Amino acid sequence: MDIIAALHRRNISLSQLAIANGYSHRSALTLALRSPYPKSEAIIAAALDLKPQDIWPSRYNTNGTPNRTKGRKAMQSRTLPLFNSTSLNSAGNIQTGKRG
Repeated sequence: MDIIAALHRRNISLSQLAIANGYSHRSALTLALRSPYPKSEAIIAAALDLKPQDIWPSRYNTNGTPNRTKGRKAMQSRTLPLFNSTSLNSAGNIQTGKRG
C-alpha cells in the first residue's frame, strides 16, 4: 500500500495529519513509514479508516498486539545484576570486593 498516495486521495498530507495530532513536524509520522512507531502508526491508520495491522501486518501479531523486538520491550527483558543490602557499604555505594 502506498500510504502517502492513500492519504493524498483523501486530501490529507502527513504534515496536516501531524499538526492536527499535536506534532510540530511531519517527521514524527514519517518515521512510522519505515520503522515501528505505534502512536504514529495508529494516527496514520485512523486517517485511512484502517487498523495499523492492516497497513503493517509484519509489525503486529495476529491478535493485533504489536510484535516488537526492539526498543523498550527488548531493554526490559535484559537481565540486570542484582544487589542486596550486603552489597552496599556504609555510604550506600556498591562494594566491588576490593578493600581499601
